[in-house]
Amino acid sequence: MPDVVVGDAVVRALTAVGKRLLAAVAVVFGAASLGFVALQLLPGDPVDWLLGPNMTASPDLRARVRADYGFDRPVFEQYLSYLNTVLHGQLGTSYQLQQPVTTLIANQLAPTAELAVTALVLALAIAIAAAVATAGRRPRLRAGVSTAELVVTSAPQYWVGILLLTGFSFQLRVFPVAGAQTPAALVLPAITLALSIAGVLSQVLREGLEAALTQPFIVTARARGASLSAVRLRHALRHAAAPLLTLTGWLTGTLLGGVVPVETVFGRPGIGSLVLQAVTSRDMPVVMGVILLSAVVFVVISTLVDLLQLALDPRIRTNGDRP
Repeated sequence: MPDVVVGDAVVRALTAVGKRLLAAVAVVFGAASLGFVALQLLPGDPVDWLLGPNMTASPDLRARVRADYGFDRPVFEQYLSYLNTVLHGQLGTSYQLQQPVTTLIANQLAPTAELAVTALVLALAIAIAAAVATAGRRPRLRAGVSTAELVVTSAPQYWVGILLLTGFSFQLRVFPVAGAQTPAALVLPAITLALSIAGVLSQVLREGLEAALTQPFIVTARARGASLSAVRLRHALRHAAAPLLTLTGWLTGTLLGGVVPVETVFGRPGIGSLVLQAVTSRDMPVVMGVILLSAVVFVVISTLVDLLQLALDPRIRTNGDRP
């Protein structure tokens, strides 16, 4: 009998891993396909994007460029060739910079990762502190914090960044205006990126905490002499963490989009500035490379979130339908 139970557990685990791998392949394949379709639907001649707006080329040169880059081949053949390069870990060469896209992304990835991770940690700290302090307490304080969360969530990130720059860089001169040379230069960009995320996370966590505080296990913990703060932090917070983790994973996957205006406002190097330059100059290999990077980040974060949920909620480990 124990061997049967272990065998069933192994089958469920392998099935879950297989589903996760298929989902990951589907996400990356879908991102690559959609990026290719978007490239084909853009108006204009890709030869013009490659040569640049200020270069006048003869018909022979244009024909040579078209043949060298495969623009003269059928679209489906171009699509298969593109998928083949992606499968081999190659994302092509930048039209404007004439460097491998993988090299360009690798050179700009560290500043963006530093900003995104810092902003995510800060957002989680703000959200947990605000939710724990206001869940089920002081209706006026809760209403005030909820209003502030709504404001920072709705405000455009570039607007928040400009306000922080005006107050703390131009007037008080506490933090640098631009660049990424010192740790102080990371503070304002991280706060700008974190505030909108923290507002959403705090609202979700507060609702989960208030629902958890009405459960029978909370009454049992209180009856055993646990303080209200201990009940919130040790029992209710863990119970409410599952939806928070799910939302955090989804928001983390969207951080690459959020860093574009933030890095632009604060003059930071990174993926955001690379994407802005590529979109402006129609450097499509770079744009498609960042799209694929976003898909891979989404897959990795989703997998990590599932593993954390397994650790936090024992009920999921006994459910064969969840990984």
